[in-house]
Amino acid sequence: MGTGVPASEQTSCAKGDPQVYCPEDTGGTEDVQVTDCETPENNRPQNELGYSNPEYSGQLMASYEGKAEGYQVPSFGWRICLAHEFSEKRKPFNANNISLSNLIKHLGMGLRYLQWWYQKTQVEKKKPFIDLINSVPLRQIYGCPLGGIGGGTITRGWRGQFCRWQLTPGMYQHRTVMADQFTVCLRREGQTVYQQVLSVERPSVLRSWNWGLCGYFAFYHALYPRAWTVYQLPGQNVTLTCRQITPILPHDYQDSSLPVGVFVWDVENEGDEALEVSIMFSMRNGLGGGDDAPGGLWNEPFSLERDGETVRGLLLHHPTLPNPYTMAVAARLTADTTVTYITAFDPDGTGQQVWQDLLQDGQLDSPAGPSTPSQKGVGIAGAVCVTGKLPPRGRCCLEFSLAWDMPRIMFGAKGQVYCRRYTRFFGSDGDAAPALSHYALCQYTDWEERISAWQSSVLDDRSLPAWYKSALFNELYFLADGGTIWLEVPEDSLPEELAGSMCQLHPTLTEYGRFGYLEGQEYRMYNTYDVHFYASFALIMLWPKLELSLQYDMALATLREDLTGRRYLMSGVMAPVKRRNVIPHDIGDPDDEPWLRVNAYVIHDTADWKDLNLKFVLQVYRDYYLTGDQGFLRDMWPVCLAVMESEMRFDKDQDGLIENGGYADQTYDAWVTTGPSAYCGGLWLAAVAVMVQMAALCGTQDVQDKFASILSRGKEAYERLLWNGRYYNYDCSSQPQSCSIMSDQCAGQWFLRASGLGDGDTEVFPTPHVVRALQTIFEFNVQAFAGGAMGAVNGMQPHGIPDRSSVQSDEVWVGVVYGLAATMIQEGLTWEGFQTAEGCYRTVWERLGLAFQTPEAYCQQQVFRSLAYMRPLSIWAMQLALQQQHKKFSRPIAKQGKGLSTGSKLGPKEAMANPSPE
Repeated sequence: MGTGVPASEQTSCAKGDPQVYCPEDTGGTEDVQVTDCETPENNRPQNELGYSNPEYSGQLMASYEGKAEGYQVPSFGWRICLAHEFSEKRKPFNANNISLSNLIKHLGMGLRYLQWWYQKTQVEKKKPFIDLINSVPLRQIYGCPLGGIGGGTITRGWRGQFCRWQLTPGMYQHRTVMADQFTVCLRREGQTVYQQVLSVERPSVLRSWNWGLCGYFAFYHALYPRAWTVYQLPGQNVTLTCRQITPILPHDYQDSSLPVGVFVWDVENEGDEALEVSIMFSMRNGLGGGDDAPGGLWNEPFSLERDGETVRGLLLHHPTLPNPYTMAVAARLTADTTVTYITAFDPDGTGQQVWQDLLQDGQLDSPAGPSTPSQKGVGIAGAVCVTGKLPPRGRCCLEFSLAWDMPRIMFGAKGQVYCRRYTRFFGSDGDAAPALSHYALCQYTDWEERISAWQSSVLDDRSLPAWYKSALFNELYFLADGGTIWLEVPEDSLPEELAGSMCQLHPTLTEYGRFGYLEGQEYRMYNTYDVHFYASFALIMLWPKLELSLQYDMALATLREDLTGRRYLMSGVMAPVKRRNVIPHDIGDPDDEPWLRVNAYVIHDTADWKDLNLKFVLQVYRDYYLTGDQGFLRDMWPVCLAVMESEMRFDKDQDGLIENGGYADQTYDAWVTTGPSAYCGGLWLAAVAVMVQMAALCGTQDVQDKFASILSRGKEAYERLLWNGRYYNYDCSSQPQSCSIMSDQCAGQWFLRASGLGDGDTEVFPTPHVVRALQTIFEFNVQAFAGGAMGAVNGMQPHGIPDRSSVQSDEVWVGVVYGLAATMIQEGLTWEGFQTAEGCYRTVWERLGLAFQTPEAYCQQQVFRSLAYMRPLSIWAMQLALQQQHKKFSRPIAKQGKGLSTGSKLGPKEAMANPSPE
């Protein structure tokens, strides 16, 4: 391929690859300037360390050779040089990582799983809800996702690639689409002097384009829901800062639902010559996979003027059933900018036509009319270009949006049609992409002001460590990118026979919609409740109405039953799908018909799990405490009574304490628990204590007395059977692991404290015992594990060796660690709490390269498990603990026989107005 540049003038970037800024003949323009981009080890002055910021771990930015700091890039967040390579390459957990003893224990389950997997994939042609055969491989590339809550998401990697897609609800495609790029063109005195795809990739398609950006002069900075990419263009005296914005706005139930993202390009001309700059945003229609193969895809230009603001761009129509959509690539037209476009080009060809079109004059041809529909097996792409002029030492701003309109969706079973939440504001006819684009480009400045106001009190708090500020906001990515769906609920769709006793069910679901997010991108079950217990802090603190909506859905599902028999994989026993008056494990699989068919989880019969019912009761009271919503508590009270009555059967000896059943009957679903246990026993006592409070609030003296008696007996049994002077034993079995130190043993106390209980008159676990147990966990599970640098291992034997009795006991669960850290903060062990949580953040985000895909678990060496998982949202429990530590919430006052009565209340909306400690 000819470059138009003499070979002697071509220079190298990293690893000796040629770095050429304008391939192909220039078509009459002057030769394009080529600048140096050499391997930094050969080019770095001995006394020059490059850009550094003491707020960051230096490793991720060690490769950065530029001087540019970018335009208004914040001080805090996750920052990485585009040339960085993670040295540690882990693999997903699989059968090879299981010890022989554990393999033998689970041999039957393994055989039954293989039979089930074959039936699901080869006979039914469906995707397993958990695919243990084909785990998602490690890709250390992800950045902030685009898109609000429940409308689908598109993840843009930290090197600029569009690489993870969730447009069909809950179903992910991990595919980098090479045509989806930003390209810069610089012109001086009417001549193109520089043209470069802003990507470090060198793909086999679009080879006429100038790829291979030198990553040593660019960095990425994420502070969700915004991200910045800074490009210093060597030899050009130009710095580009691309700011990515998504409307994730706490306590907002409109704009937060929009399927849009905005890219604002701030171009700084640091030279003494005037400059014309063009940014081209190219986008393939579809992902280039099977959904595109039938053809019939087509693009067309659009222009929308409202209220004096004009937006122009392209519509990419993707009519493939069952979930057709339209993508809109658009730009804002101002008095200082020009917007041009190319309607169609071949994303799998050389790309020469569109490249030369831009190279010629910094603009695109803008043909009139729609493209012809694509042929079977042939791809189609389009591009939009914005051009602006800069004086010497000047700056200009170029604004793009990306919107997608898939208003009506069907899940995998194709049983019903649902409307997404945003259709309430933009209609469900499938023609909203222009209006969404216009709205995003006109509203993003307001979004940014609201995001800054929300985040500033945390970011400005000098008592909080930098890593925490990054973790707190960046882990929120999962609320939108957890396969999340947010649906409208028609007035006539709720069952009167079940909903009649819940006065606020209809108004809550019809006003705020129905919310679902996956247990994990690899564990495809909506609203997995034993895990939501941890993650729910983010929802109740930031979008409390969605948490209440989810709770109403759980209450409805609890009162239903599905007596269809099925064989469970762990035990091999036939049992019903769902029994009445027990909390479901999950609300269903998006590849089936969630909400209609619950409990997609087929490994255990969770009707006999010991934690699900308790977690419902604890969350109901926590949600009431933080919102002050008395109507919600009244509606949930009968359901709490029903599930606690179901739970009573697990207290077989009537000592006030439930017993586990000798199998993995709780969220640690591969870690056997027998008899009274620290985890489930603690949750039980906390739930009983909460029932005492709720009974008083609801004016039911007899129920209050009943649970007070159970609590008194249960506390005595718990201390007698499990407390050993330093911590609570794992369980009461005769096995060696019964004495293990479980990192999650204080989960019940954690929720009591979060709900304004757990000390003084409402003390359940003796405070000296709680503090001593937390100190023991810190000493053994944290400091004695991996040098204290990887968080807390789930189980540690008292002689300082990780508990390897199960495949989960020697894992670190990131969400459990954040909850443990919150518990430490609640009990005054703030330093220990931050030390514990920091190990997880640095392991995931800085060492393993798992940004924006925080896993459920990792081991000390070699493996991780279940990428992009729900539980780490529990970091918001740390924030609540900090708020409660410094701003004492007045908890609801239970007045005997007086019904619901509250003292001064502070709901999460008011609390988050100033969420940092004073």
